[in-house]
Parts: sequence; structure tokens; C-alpha cells
Amino acid sequence: MRWPLLLSLLLAVGCAKAPPPAPVAAYADAKSCLACHAEIAKTYARSGMAQAFYKATPERMQRENWTKDNTFYHAPSDRYYAMQARDGRYVLRRWQKGYQAAEENVLEAEIHYVMGSGNAARSYLHRTPQGRLAELPVAWYAEKGGYFAMSPGYDRPDHQGFRRKISTDCMFCHNAYPANRDAAPATEPLFDEKLPEGIDCQRCHGPGRAHVQAASAAGAKKEAVRAAIVNPAKLPFERSFEVCMQCHLETTSFPLPNSLVRFGRGAFSYDVGKPLAEFALHFDHGAGREDKFEIVSSVYRLRQSACFVKSGKLQCTTCHDPHRPAREDASHVQKACTSCHAGRTEHALNRDCASCHMPKRRTEDVVHASVTDHKIQRRPETANPLAERKERHERPGEGYRGEVILYPRRAAAGDEETYLALAQVVQRSNLKAGIGHLERLASRRPRVVFGLAQAYAVDGQREKAVQTYRSALKLDAKFVPAMQNLGELLHALGRPSEALPVLEEARTSAPGNVSVAHVLGQTYRDLGRLEDAAASLRKAVSLDPDFAEAHNSLGLVLMEMNDAAGAVAALREALRQRPDFAEARSNLGNAYAVAGKLEEALYHHQAAVRLAPDLASARFNHAAALMGAQRFAAAEKEMEATVRLQPEHAEAREALGSLAASRGAWAVAIGHYERALRAKPGFDRALLGMGSALAASGNLQAARGYLEKAARSADATLRQEAEEVLRMMGPGR
Repeated sequence: MRWPLLLSLLLAVGCAKAPPPAPVAAYADAKSCLACHAEIAKTYARSGMAQAFYKATPERMQRENWTKDNTFYHAPSDRYYAMQARDGRYVLRRWQKGYQAAEENVLEAEIHYVMGSGNAARSYLHRTPQGRLAELPVAWYAEKGGYFAMSPGYDRPDHQGFRRKISTDCMFCHNAYPANRDAAPATEPLFDEKLPEGIDCQRCHGPGRAHVQAASAAGAKKEAVRAAIVNPAKLPFERSFEVCMQCHLETTSFPLPNSLVRFGRGAFSYDVGKPLAEFALHFDHGAGREDKFEIVSSVYRLRQSACFVKSGKLQCTTCHDPHRPAREDASHVQKACTSCHAGRTEHALNRDCASCHMPKRRTEDVVHASVTDHKIQRRPETANPLAERKERHERPGEGYRGEVILYPRRAAAGDEETYLALAQVVQRSNLKAGIGHLERLASRRPRVVFGLAQAYAVDGQREKAVQTYRSALKLDAKFVPAMQNLGELLHALGRPSEALPVLEEARTSAPGNVSVAHVLGQTYRDLGRLEDAAASLRKAVSLDPDFAEAHNSLGLVLMEMNDAAGAVAALREALRQRPDFAEARSNLGNAYAVAGKLEEALYHHQAAVRLAPDLASARFNHAAALMGAQRFAAAEKEMEATVRLQPEHAEAREALGSLAASRGAWAVAIGHYERALRAKPGFDRALLGMGSALAASGNLQAARGYLEKAARSADATLRQEAEEVLRMMGPGR
């Protein structure tokens, strides 16, 4: 599967009824606010929210230095980066030093958009011709006068490079609603070029068309005009607080999940003034992680404060004027503090309560940024809040393991139980318990059944997963995610004939689904339909040219079709998109070996082993290339490494047998051949080797049976060798 778990994206496409969001037609052009609210618009334009998303234009890109300190080497991933300005455009260039120190894996992407105001950081986005937005691996940080460094989550050898897609979750909190605001999270997020730039008035005040029309009407009355728009200050406390919480409540950025959008709700369908829980439910660690401090933890931390708990009225707007930059709020913040704490004589001379009781801290998830800790404390718990820290890395399947609870903590009511059960399995946090909970729910909603099937697959219960995916399709025969995952699972189980009709139906239902095109191509290859495989894989890379795995699969098919040049080109593109792709690097080595470029082949095999020393196929391919170069001692070490990783690797066992036989170590050779034939009983090369080794050691009777089987091989050369050994042995008794 291209992504290990998609529940958090797929749940929102549902059949359950939900309160309908305001229609797109209810929204106004954000510029229409300027006529009546010019002063507010002027001050708001300087705020971080207004500058949360914008095009990369020369006017906007002045904070960075594009000519000095704009190039650096990232050692963990062995990649070089240069941030360049070119005639009013901005480009990130990446490269590596490859074979004979030549540049390789060169990739350039134009910076089309910037995400983040720059108060703490700015992330750079590239928009593909297909409409995907991808986060680039280098960001700009405001600390120390400003500098370029790896984007959050990228300071590691196996980062996502140019392939981290911007989700609807990212866009929800960093921008005004796009024109396709009803798009469901299940659909791959594609964005047209007419994106809004920055959070607009309607994210906090709700749809504004009726308000604009009322204000523009002849003889408009002030009361009617005001009644046609939401004023968050007039809402009940909880609804007013939720206007900020829609974006500033993130319980954690590490796998949990933080929230799930409700069934049937579009990705951009939260409406101001309506309960946030009607749009999405939030979740938290079961216990023991309340002290986490992350880049979007302001609401989470504020709600832990004694000031919040005891006052019953403290919220974001108590201290912040949303129409002005936060840096201009110092007097507002101080006034909020002294309204309750005016009598504290020991602090009479202090005019900045927040600097001591809400200090800036370095965040756990964006280690190059420091932000205000909104947990108001008498004595802050961190002695050195700005201390440098290393980036925290968690791979799929790692991270928090324990109960996931509703946030705020409460017992599940009504259909919340379903979401709570799914939250246990979405990121594998509480997999076994979540599976049991979902089994007990016995839902007839295909999305819930689909979630259970995914959980079974992750838990290794693959046959149960197959049957459960089929159950989801019985409830909704056109549910493409279930078709896709079922086809991928059947393919992974080595059942291509079963996978084929499922995937072909998925292709018919979703011709633009790149993952379906990819796994369908792999399935055609397994069935020997190489022309169909190549066509499907070419379709996949046309749908998503950045999809490294599809380029790799295409390279393998082209090698089998004896198109060495095409295979090299496809595999090089796989590595250009994903330089740490050890499998593609190893396959490229094989392609160069077939083309007779043995030294270049060995270079790529060695690189593959460095990237993934525990990948048995990379070790084996390297060993095979070493044998081709007649470097037999080194080849034997790599073959031994292969069988340590995969003891029943039949081809490696056969190769070790041949190497042992070449030096007359017949007993050792026979042992390896036995293991090879145990793993692969009809393996003709092992049959020939076993027969020859037995004959050489004097056991002619046992040798004859193996050699006679080898003499029936479909390989003419191998068949002739077996017949020659039989002739040398003479007639049997």
C-alpha cells in the first residue's frame, strides 16, 4: 500500500446524516469586507493569520537571504540543497554526489506558495501540474536572525523529500476555505491555481454574502446588517471559544490521531457558531503525556491552566485581539492578568506577567522554533525553555501505545463510540482493543467495516482483512478505497488472479487513482502480462510523476521486456524522486549489470546496502554482481549476510552451495543445496548443484535422482549440463 493507514482521511466520506454546512454560495469575496471595515482590514493584514498562506512573490520573499548562506549539505540523508532566486521566481535545488563524483538525483522545484507568517517559521510549497501541493524539504526559521534548515520532520536519513503532500487538514488551518470547500477528506487533495491567500474574515465570522447584501441594500438598518453575520463576541462562551479552537486546538502532532472529521462532512465544512463536535471529534493520549509542548498546543495548554479552570471565562480573545498582530497585544495581555491579580503587591513593579508565567519554549515537533507556552503557571516547569533539542523521529508502527480518549475527557455518547473505536486503530495506538471494540459494534456502515479491515491487515490478520474488505464491498459495491486495499492485499499475499478483477473494477470506478494503476501494473506483471503491466505503470507515473514506487515497478517490467535503456531511465527517475529508495538503487545496479556496466552496477549495489543493510534482496543482488566480477570472497560474505537476514533464501543458498563446491567443500555445498531445495523444491539449478556435489563426493546413487530431475529443466543450458554429468557417471545400476 502506498500509505500504511488511511482511516483519518477516509472516514469523512460517509452515509450517516450530519448537519449540512453552509453552501458555497453563502460566502462572499473576502475583498468585499474592505469597504466598510477598512481600519480593521488594515491592522488584520499585518497579523499572522492573514499571512498564514500566500504566493511566493518578490514582495513577500524579502525576509530570506537568497544569495548568502543559501546552500547547505544535509549529512543524515547525504543531500545538498540550494535556495535560489531566478528572475522573480524562487527555486529549491537538490542534488547528490554519485558515481565518479558526478551530480545525480538532481531535482528542482519552484516555490509557488509559502505556509506560515514567518513569525516563527515559513514552509515552502510546490504545486504540481496535477494540482497537488507538496511541502519542500527546506524551511526558513526566524531564530538567530533567520536561517534555512530542514523542514519539521525532515532531519533524518529517510525523510520524504519533495513528496510530502499537503492535506486538507493543513489547508484547513492555514488558509481561507478554497472554492471546492465541500471536498471530502477521502479524495486526494487537489488545489486549483485560484487559491485564497491567508485566513479571511469568514473563517471567524461565518459566511458573509448575506451580510454584504444587507449592508448594500438601500435604507439598510444597522440591526439587520449585524444580524446577517456571526459576531463571535456575541456567541455563548463555548461557541465563541471554538472559533479559535477550530485551528488552535491540536492535542498532538504525533500519531494518535488528533481528530477525526465526522461521517458525511466535507473537509472545509465547519460553520462558525455551530458546535465544533458536529464537525470533528478530538482525541488525546490516555494518560501520562499532558506535559507535551508542541507548535499548535496553545489551546491544549491553556485549558490546563488554573486561571482557565477557575475563572470559567478565560479564552483566546481575553488576551488577544484577533484583528491585530499578536506582538501588539502586550498591554491587552497585561490588562487581562491584572483584572484578576491587581492586588499582588510583590509584583507591583512588573509590567509583563506573561514573560515569567507564560515563557517562550522550544517545541517538541518543530525544534527550530520557540513559541509562547499558554499554560499559565506560578512557577514554569521548564528550567531552560529555549535549550536546543534534537528532532524526534517515529517510523510507521512506532510511537505512543496505549488508550486513546476523547478530548476533553468524557464518556462516549451516541455515535461517538464508533469514532472512539476507530481512533484506537487509526495510528495503531491501541490496536488490539480497538479491533475488539469495532468487532462488538458490528456496524453496517461500509466505512467502519473498512476501518476494521485495515486494522486486521496492520495486525497481521490478513485473511480476516480480506474477508472484511469483501464485507465492506457488499455494503457499498462502488467503495473504491475498499477495492484498492483488497486488491493490494491479495497482490501482497501472492494471489494475483484474485486481485486482478478487483483492481480492474477499481480502475473503472476511479481511473485517476494512481495507487490502483500502480498495483494493477504489478499484478499484470505477476501474471506475465508485461505489455499490460507497462501500460498501467506508465499511466500511474503520468498521474503522479513524483511516485517513485511506480517508476521502480516500471523499471522492473522494462528489464523483463529486455528494454535495458528504458529500465535504467525509469529506475533513475525513481531515485531522483526518492534518493533513499534502496530497492530502486539495487534494481538499477541489476540494470547496469545487464547492460555490461559492471563497475557502475557495483557502485549502486554498494549504495543500496548502505541505505538498507537489512534488506536481503539488496544484499543478494550485490553478491550476484560481485560473482559476475569474479570477486568470489566478497560475494560469499554478502551471500552469507543474505541468508542471515532470510535463512530460506533459495537463490542465495544455491549460490553459497556453488561457491563451496568450487573449492571442493562438498559437505558444506550439500548443506546449502538442501536448504535451497527445502525452500524451493523444484529449483533446477539447486537440483543440478546437489546432484553434482553428491556425485563428486562419491554418492552416485543419490546424485542420479537429482540430476535426472535437472535434466528435465526448461533451461536448455542447464539441461545439457545435467545430461553431461549423468553421462560422465555412466549407466546406473
